[in-house]
Amino acid sequence: MAGSSGQQAPDYRSILSISDEAARAQALNEHLSTRSYVQGYSLSQADVDAFRQLSTPPADPQLFHVARWFRHIEALLGSPCGKGQPCRLQASKGRRVQPQWSPPAGTQPCRLHLYNSLTRNKEVFIPQDGKKVTWYCCGPTVYDASHMGHARSYISFDILRRVLKDYFKFDVFYCMNITDIDDKIIKRARQNHLFEQYLEKRPEAAQLLEDVQAALKPFSVKLNETTDPDKKQMLERIQHEVQLATEPLEKAVQSRLTGEEVNSCVEVLLEEAKDLLSDWLDSTLGSDVTDNSIFSKLPKFWEGEFHRDMEALNVLPPDVLTRVSEYVPEIVNFVQKIVDNGYGYVSNGSVYFDTAKFASSEKHSYGKLVPEAVGDQKALQEGEGDLSISADRLSEKRSPNDFALWKASKPGEPSWPCPWGKGRPGWHIECSAMAGTLLGASMDIHGGGFDLRFPHHDNELAQSEAYFENDCWVRYFLHTGHLTIAGCKMSKSLKNFITIKDALKKHSARQLRLAFLMHSWKDTLDYSSNTMESALQYEKFLNEFFLNVKDILRAPVDITGQFEKWGEEEAELNKNFYDKKTAIHEALCDNVDTRTVMEEMRALVSQCNLYMAARKAMRKRPNRALLENIALYLTHMLKIFGAIEEESSLGFPVGGSGTSLNLESTVMPYLQVLSEFREGVRKIAREQKVPEVLQLSDALRDDILPELGVRFEDHEGLPTVVKLVDRNTLLKEREEKRQVEEEKRKKKEEAARRKQEQEVMHFVCLGVGAPLGRSAP
Repeated sequence: MAGSSGQQAPDYRSILSISDEAARAQALNEHLSTRSYVQGYSLSQADVDAFRQLSTPPADPQLFHVARWFRHIEALLGSPCGKGQPCRLQASKGRRVQPQWSPPAGTQPCRLHLYNSLTRNKEVFIPQDGKKVTWYCCGPTVYDASHMGHARSYISFDILRRVLKDYFKFDVFYCMNITDIDDKIIKRARQNHLFEQYLEKRPEAAQLLEDVQAALKPFSVKLNETTDPDKKQMLERIQHEVQLATEPLEKAVQSRLTGEEVNSCVEVLLEEAKDLLSDWLDSTLGSDVTDNSIFSKLPKFWEGEFHRDMEALNVLPPDVLTRVSEYVPEIVNFVQKIVDNGYGYVSNGSVYFDTAKFASSEKHSYGKLVPEAVGDQKALQEGEGDLSISADRLSEKRSPNDFALWKASKPGEPSWPCPWGKGRPGWHIECSAMAGTLLGASMDIHGGGFDLRFPHHDNELAQSEAYFENDCWVRYFLHTGHLTIAGCKMSKSLKNFITIKDALKKHSARQLRLAFLMHSWKDTLDYSSNTMESALQYEKFLNEFFLNVKDILRAPVDITGQFEKWGEEEAELNKNFYDKKTAIHEALCDNVDTRTVMEEMRALVSQCNLYMAARKAMRKRPNRALLENIALYLTHMLKIFGAIEEESSLGFPVGGSGTSLNLESTVMPYLQVLSEFREGVRKIAREQKVPEVLQLSDALRDDILPELGVRFEDHEGLPTVVKLVDRNTLLKEREEKRQVEEEKRKKKEEAARRKQEQEVMHFVCLGVGAPLGRSAP
């Protein structure tokens, strides 16, 4: 053979050119002898082409290489050819060749929809630039403490922002403003300044009484002219409280009491009449205030308080924050271009927006958000501000519907130079100029409270589209719902509000956030004891689940033991798990419906609890890997919502932010040892019948450990469950348990007393006297 003789074997091209089949087989055999079939030589297309020329395997035994390869290829690619025909080796029918593949039908992916105030419908959310989302949010006017109305907006927008960023993976650029130039700020700053000066003069009692009476005169006129029932009620309450505080001081002066007694009455009246006197002082002396620093001092202080409140609520800071006072040059340029475009006009040093001219333009529309409110003079005047609705100011407008872009400053107001004389920005223009500077001619999302729709946001839209000469300054307008307090309207101007700091004294930031998550972000939320109790119970429900899973995961197990065989119960729970994840995704796509999400999460935890209870009844440990996956998923979702701090790996952190992991990982091994030691002692005490030791063991569980934030749960036939829980929660639980036990004891005693009375009456009626050991009543 060629392979053994050392001669060079012929190549395939020369083999295929041989016409005689026997000679071709001989040449092919010589070629194959140089290649080892047994060493795993793989089939090539050249092999197939050569063997297709043979009708049958050669009969000559010396040509065994050809015979072996023929049969090998025949087995792989098809049956032998008919006698006398060339062997056309072909693919077997589905046995050796991959069948045609078809993709699954699948399901239509769920797309995020958001409720857009511009259409009053849920619209598919499509950012203008890929995954990038530009978002502007109206910030606070900083002249007083932040209240729960602020929390309603900023927690809700924080949840929406986190969901878009961390769940839907949008690249969100979030911009928020601080309004530090405004009629309310100017008036409050002057009032505070003037009242402080008044206090420094230490007015005598008689002078104070005289000033209060002088202040009550214009206040009474204002009260009589007020038609709004809520505001009228507030003014009547102020008047009543001032009158109550005035009477003791008048009597003290008439009776010529000692200086200390009179001073005490003076302090009370000054406190009750602060708002009354401040308003009176401002109306008489406000125009004399010339120190512009007082107008920046007040908003700077309250802005700092606002940021501290947002941090306490775990609200993410904006990517960029704008202050009106820092953007005055940009605002002036913005106003000038609106005038140049023909939509603004100058009047007595102020600049107004021409709503009629804008509305008559074919490419523009005024009142996009609330067209039915156009012409509402009450709303328009509230938007202009208390210092800008005097008769002379209103007469400067071409139409009552026009609004101020720039206000000429009056005495006692801060001012900046501009082409129209010294003045200050209007309220609506600030957001347009600052957002336009940073986000350009069109943004994806603009957010604010429901009450800002008209006139503020409608006027923002008009002046911005007049500046950019477009019709799409905002693509999606999101408005958070109102907040009521126990069913009543909340208003800072009506002094009917709860500050964020006061709310945080009663409930944690997580509990407040859970309350908001359990309601739709765009609907009215009632801040009441019932609302917060629901949030507290939800938190407790989830926390117990997390603590139970942590206890299961702490059980010692080798590396292979953590993977356990699944039975029907595990398969069913896992199916429910994936069903709930799908439902949660669909709810988030549906206008970020966190209320439904929270209910689906509650249902998932309930299913886990049933599973764990069933395993406990069978004295079997639950599947740790499955429960861990579910707990990690729930933790992940709560982190996205901002309800769990980032450092917690599973469940709610223990011991406050920044300390949870160290606390739990450090103390839990010692508590586990204590639990096992206690269980051993209890076992011996039961066997030896030593009740005193059992009582001490119970006292450790019920009285001592709760003070340290530790809960031991004893279960018959199972190891004690060890949980780290908030100390105040445990103490509250202990007190509630004692109250229940006390109630049971009283009911038992009452039942025994009634039974005794019935027995006594029974014997008395029979005439045989009371039973032995008892006395008749």
